[in-house]
Amino acid sequence: MNAKRKDFVATVMINLIVAAVVGILVFLLTYILVAGLPHVSWTFLTGTTDAFSGAGGIGVQLFNSFYLLVLTMLISIPISLGAGIYLAEYAKDNWRTSLIRSAIEVLSSLPSVVVGLFGFLLFVVKFKIGFSVISGAIALTFFNLPLLTRNIEESLSAVSSSQREAGLSLGLSKWKTEIGIILPVALPGIVTGVVLSAGRVFGEAAALIYTAGQSAPVTNFGDWNPMNADSPLNPFRPAETLAVHIWKINTEGLATNAAALSAAASAVLIIAVLLFNLSARLLGNYLYRRVTASK
Repeated sequence: MNAKRKDFVATVMINLIVAAVVGILVFLLTYILVAGLPHVSWTFLTGTTDAFSGAGGIGVQLFNSFYLLVLTMLISIPISLGAGIYLAEYAKDNWRTSLIRSAIEVLSSLPSVVVGLFGFLLFVVKFKIGFSVISGAIALTFFNLPLLTRNIEESLSAVSSSQREAGLSLGLSKWKTEIGIILPVALPGIVTGVVLSAGRVFGEAAALIYTAGQSAPVTNFGDWNPMNADSPLNPFRPAETLAVHIWKINTEGLATNAAALSAAASAVLIIAVLLFNLSARLLGNYLYRRVTASK
């Protein structure tokens, strides 16, 4: 077999593998959306769920998912940003840095159910916070930190060293150069990673079963005081998210239309995750064009 034939065979094989992966993804998305979208309505998106049977809408679960996502990102982004800047710009190439990177790799490989059990034992049992939004947010922070830290570190490391040299040659300190020059250039990659990690957090279920809980108490959306027990902003109330709700319907749901409810909730979750991924690409490209002044 000559070189051209080998190249042709390899190209065909690669194209077939790519087509198979894309085909599986399209089949799964089509199946979920076709099965679920006919059951989605405004009433379903804004209604409340019956605590016993699981029937009803997903309004509270949708709010819980977004609220938990916001709290998680508020906690994890500053920590990840500091860790990423340190590893990319200040950490020396020694055993301590290797140990930190190894710890990040180990943390990123932990199953989410293990992170959930850790959060349950530490925050729910040991600290007696109970099943709550804040317990789930902290558990998801542990789940999210490795991904965000590596993304920020790689985005900063990808910036040309000439950018750093230009800042230092102008008399700027290393910190001023980092904040004023390097960070803005790396911003498109950082934002893309943040949005993608947000989609990952939004669809998480296993870690939240043991921390945020499996119930969605009735909340008063007219009361936005986070200190009140029935306020939707109260971080110490149980908060069943959309992903946990889907799991609960499929395992414990007593409603006669449990399959339709599960399919509809799954379609909403898939659309939300797809929107996160699409917005990450669009926002990253937009910021890249603004930073580089390219069309």
